[in-house]
Amino acid sequence: MQEQSLKELLSSNAYPGRGIVIGRCACGKYAVTAYFIMGRSSNSRNRVFVTEGEGIRTQAFDPSKLEDPSLIIYAPVRVLGKDTIVTNGDQTDTVYDGLKDGLTFEQSLRSREFEPDGPNYTPRISGVMHVENGEFSYQMSILKSADGNPECCNRYTFSYDKPIAGEGRFIHTYMQDGDPLPSFEGEPEKVHIEGDIDKFTEEVWEALNPENKVSLFVRFINIETGEYETRIKNKNE
Repeated sequence: MQEQSLKELLSSNAYPGRGIVIGRCACGKYAVTAYFIMGRSSNSRNRVFVTEGEGIRTQAFDPSKLEDPSLIIYAPVRVLGKDTIVTNGDQTDTVYDGLKDGLTFEQSLRSREFEPDGPNYTPRISGVMHVENGEFSYQMSILKSADGNPECCNRYTFSYDKPIAGEGRFIHTYMQDGDPLPSFEGEPEKVHIEGDIDKFTEEVWEALNPENKVSLFVRFINIETGEYETRIKNKNE
């Protein structure tokens, strides 16, 4: 698979929906993840990321305007020991509980499927990063309808051992804007990861469509020590 520019992929797509990037920085020192949310409706756009423990949670920017919280209020990022879980929905809790009970990442997600928001049937995208004793690996998952048919859930898990410096994978809910929204297809896209946490954060944030972007989370984890730095961007301030 050809490596692509994350900046170009984002700037050329007005509505990739929600997206997860996981990989290793160019210097090789840090495990990197980014999670962003976008919105077309006023309800989806009325959100911010706030810190919660070692992770984050979505929260209504203006609680008086919150309409339906069911699919937009959740914890996208949680940490369990050496594992950092990143997802686009409340399946973060499903993975967290599953790993805690001794299940694998893939086994934990067996109890879940795509979101019940027909006709889009938004895919559930998830990732888990394991950083311990100088070693880093990660997995990504997508649970999606069968080309828009909710009778079948297609389940895909992708595993990456010993990620290459400067390389990451990008998975997002939608291929592009549309009605209904077309689900992501294929394996996670290979993208280049460069710069320190501030440069990377700014590059991703600026590349997202200015009308549709809502919030961005970025974390760099030191692979040797497990210490991390986090950046959060919210359109609503």
